[in-house]
Amino acid sequence: MENYEEMLGKFLDAMALKRTGSKDTQDAYRRDLSRFLSWLQAENITSLNDVTPADIASYLGQLRTGKIGGKPLSNASYDRNLSALKSFYRYACRSLGITSNPVNRIHGAKIGRHLPDYLSFDQMEAVLDTFDLSDPAGVRNRAMIEVMYACGLRVSECAGLKMEDLHFSQGYLTVLGKESKQRMVPFYPRCGQLLQHYVQYDRPLLMSKVSEHGIVFVSLKGRPISTRAIQQIVEKAGEDADIGMHLHPHMIRHSFATHLINNGADLRVVQELLGHENLSTTQIYTHVDEAHLRNAVEMAHPYAVKKVKK
Repeated sequence: MENYEEMLGKFLDAMALKRTGSKDTQDAYRRDLSRFLSWLQAENITSLNDVTPADIASYLGQLRTGKIGGKPLSNASYDRNLSALKSFYRYACRSLGITSNPVNRIHGAKIGRHLPDYLSFDQMEAVLDTFDLSDPAGVRNRAMIEVMYACGLRVSECAGLKMEDLHFSQGYLTVLGKESKQRMVPFYPRCGQLLQHYVQYDRPLLMSKVSEHGIVFVSLKGRPISTRAIQQIVEKAGEDADIGMHLHPHMIRHSFATHLINNGADLRVVQELLGHENLSTTQIYTHVDEAHLRNAVEMAHPYAVKKVKK
């Protein structure tokens, strides 16, 4: 029987060495592939060479319906699982002596481009106003969310922000994004003032019992804050602001991009600020306002809302 765990480890090491994808992508691939390899063991399939296209189709079908994993997959999650399998098998055929690739002819889900959820300006203000600025943790939380909104940061970029990345006098951050690509993002004065106050007064209080490590946002014990902790803080802020939707960090990034474009920012500038490789990724934000305009017409125009008489 092949050592699936060892094979997976070699694949993930190669992926990390080539810096193929973000750490979040690598973690997702680890989870997805571990589940697949456990399924193979449960099915008594002891070699990757013995896996057939029918086996893959059966696995993905059970995964899609929730029979495996306990929850039906969205199109995006299905495609990610398929992408993980294809990447793993390509590596196994190239480097691990596997001669059969049962995944290469299986296609992903056909999905339309999903318009991103985002907050209105008033909702964003309501979220930012939920924090108690007399409490160091409250200042930290407000500063984190304000920075994500001011600069369009991914949650991993916010968690990894370093003291040396802050340039207060010039009013910008340097951000290490996907595939270790660095970009410069300016912030507006209110964000800079809040961030500087946190760094000068509140972060030292949180760091009082630990040695300096250089990460900007820290836990209550002074350690570098985790992405999961930021997610929880953002979720709670959304609940406290009563915005009527489940708030997650990427929605703040969507809000940043949407508000810029709706107020006339050039698409290529927004692409640069977001750190998108391709302009087509950024173009989705140009359709958001169009969707709202269309919805307004459908809800209010007399011919759109008029019922056909029988």
